[in-house]
Amino acid sequence: MQEPMTVPHKTDFAEKVRIFSEEFLKCCIYICETESVRKTFTKRLYAKMVSSSKLLEDFLDFHGAKNNSNWYYYRELVSTVRNLSEASYSQKHISKRLPLYDLAKTEGFRNGGYATHKFLVDSLRKISRNALESAERLHINLPEDRFLWDDFPGIATQTSLEFDIDDENLEEEKKNNVKITTEFLRVANEFETLGFYEPYSIDQIRAIVPSSFNEQEARRFEMVVHSLQSSFDTYVNRSGLRFRNIKLKRLRGYISVVLHLLELTRRLLHYYERHLHEVGYKNIYKRVRDELARAVRPEHILDRIVNYGLYYIWYFLVQGQDLAQEVLNENMEQGSVVVGIPQELGFHSRPCMLVAKIVQHYGGHVELWVDSDRFDASSVLDIQWAGGKIQKEGIKDVAFKGDVRALRDIQVLASVNYGEDSMGKGIPLPKELSYLKQ
Repeated sequence: MQEPMTVPHKTDFAEKVRIFSEEFLKCCIYICETESVRKTFTKRLYAKMVSSSKLLEDFLDFHGAKNNSNWYYYRELVSTVRNLSEASYSQKHISKRLPLYDLAKTEGFRNGGYATHKFLVDSLRKISRNALESAERLHINLPEDRFLWDDFPGIATQTSLEFDIDDENLEEEKKNNVKITTEFLRVANEFETLGFYEPYSIDQIRAIVPSSFNEQEARRFEMVVHSLQSSFDTYVNRSGLRFRNIKLKRLRGYISVVLHLLELTRRLLHYYERHLHEVGYKNIYKRVRDELARAVRPEHILDRIVNYGLYYIWYFLVQGQDLAQEVLNENMEQGSVVVGIPQELGFHSRPCMLVAKIVQHYGGHVELWVDSDRFDASSVLDIQWAGGKIQKEGIKDVAFKGDVRALRDIQVLASVNYGEDSMGKGIPLPKELSYLKQ
């Protein structure tokens, strides 16, 4: 892209932009001069690229580069390096930690991760070359010294520190395990409804991103899963259970891989929406967008967002559901309650649906007992089957057994005749059951 020649506004700006560009440009030189066969780099390099580009981007924004035709392109290149480096850092973290997560069936994911990392590094190389050319056109002197290979060692060593902290409080741990697994199941159920369970064509993806799924949605899920991991590390890892209980260790792996995939996906969505999708109507914006799109192909970044990031977020959430359910059932407090049946109309569709929604809300196992027969209380169909037996045999009371959290709410529901009057019409529910209205 040909840019007009520019004269620095002031001597102090020219000197400072050189200073703030130095480490950024050194990173660009390093990644461009490294052999092209190398398709991944270390977290230390990506961290350096993130920090140096962020500092330079802040400097340029402070001086109005986003609104200056001479400096806008350079600013966008700097921002591109930051976004791609952040995504590369997340992908590198996933690839290094994956063996420790102890997850099943990850071969396809590994291959997808390598293809994603290769795309990010190839894009970084192209953008870095453009950044170096743009810096020269803006009269920013390139740094004479260079980073060396030894400046960016890998994170792993042959030494593992001894695990010597163990604080047991099993009763408290059980409560925290219940909270964590319940939230994991809720997130998995919500994400599953989005439909990212198969590959999409580029035309299908363009219809989804960003209109149906965008950075804001990714950030919302990321915050929830980040809170999950924080709770796990604060209340479970500290106890040493991670090393005594393989189920908990594996559950932590599912939470972590989903979190880092959300980080990566959110960063790519941010970059696509801000820099490649719609950047404004002015000619300078369109020209810069076209230049960026030649280096970071929009169709490739969309493919990685949906067919790698969102697909494998769904994949690991679904994989982790059965495990989370097991951990939940092992740790939840169990009990039983005896309640009356819905008056006049019995267990028809409305009471069955409300009872099932209560059980599904908490995620723990609950059974409906009719004499010695047991039915799954999370299933509307099972409860309706029970209703047939109740009506046929003239039964007036039934028992629910399982997760005490759900049992408490079932008792509340039964106290208002399962939310309906004697004619079968709905009545307002108590505030404790407000979630049933959603």
